[in-house]
Amino acid sequence: MEKATLTAKVRDTRGKGAARTLRRADLIPSVIYRKGVAEPITLPRKELVNFINSLAGEQVLVNLAFADGSAKLAIMRDYQTDPIKGELLHADFYEVSLKEAIKVSVSVVLTGVPIGVKRDGGILQAGLREIEIESLPDDIPAHIELDVRALEIGHSYHVRDIKVGEGIKILSEPEEVVASIIVSASGVSEHSAEEGAAAVKEPEVMKKGKQEDKDK
Repeated sequence: MEKATLTAKVRDTRGKGAARTLRRADLIPSVIYRKGVAEPITLPRKELVNFINSLAGEQVLVNLAFADGSAKLAIMRDYQTDPIKGELLHADFYEVSLKEAIKVSVSVVLTGVPIGVKRDGGILQAGLREIEIESLPDDIPAHIELDVRALEIGHSYHVRDIKVGEGIKILSEPEEVVASIIVSASGVSEHSAEEGAAAVKEPEVMKKGKQEDKDK
């Protein structure tokens, strides 16, 4: 699994006032969790924003590097943004061990142009965009691909149709629909094959961010 490095610093202040002071200094108040224990930290705004924008919906392991030379391996669980300004306010990380399996949500990317779109004029409709899996951190895929080229009008692919590598366990419900082909209102889709694929494959930058101020 891909890894990124962020500069982290332990913080000993909490509360909204302290959080506002940190943000004015271009630091983002954050928390790293491990077995129910939360450790407050700060991260440089620019580093964290660049990291989030580079994710494009993919899972990436983060190496949190501290000034004393220590480091913690983690994944980002969530982040919060200002509901009006859209500015980054807070981020949550979860410390992991390479020897312990963890549960994470991974994006599903649909690949190929379905025959039901290309030949029959149907519309590709995305269902579940993420599935929950369990695996060792190094085995977590950045995303999971599902080839939809054989999908015809009136047919669907479900979670049970997704194939994953050895050591990865899918936890999402097997009957959840991931992709289907429907008939367009006019009976003939005006979408090109490329538009049908792009509508599913294009990620939403920072789509997971909650718009709330979570000062811890």
